[in-house]
Amino acid sequence: MAVQVTESDQIKQFKEFLGTYNKVTENCFMDCVKDFTSRDVKPEESSCSESCLQKYLKMTQRISMRFQEYHIQQNEALAAKAGLLGQPR
Repeated sequence: MAVQVTESDQIKQFKEFLGTYNKVTENCFMDCVKDFTSRDVKPEESSCSESCLQKYLKMTQRISMRFQEYHIQQNEALAAKAGLLGQPR
């Protein structure tokens, strides 16, 4: 069964992505960039920004995994409650 994604759903998802991207960019910039006396990005600012983004990506991945685990547990609990788990088909 294929799920169709409407154009308005795609636009909504893209807007959410841009909002998240902008927030992460702003947070990492505010945390990492301290010297505005030069046009050059200092090595410590660059490494801080990379670490900041990596931390965000790892956190997002971990939350997603936990959400999936929770969802699976909830489905199993509902199936067990309905008497559907462990019975032969």
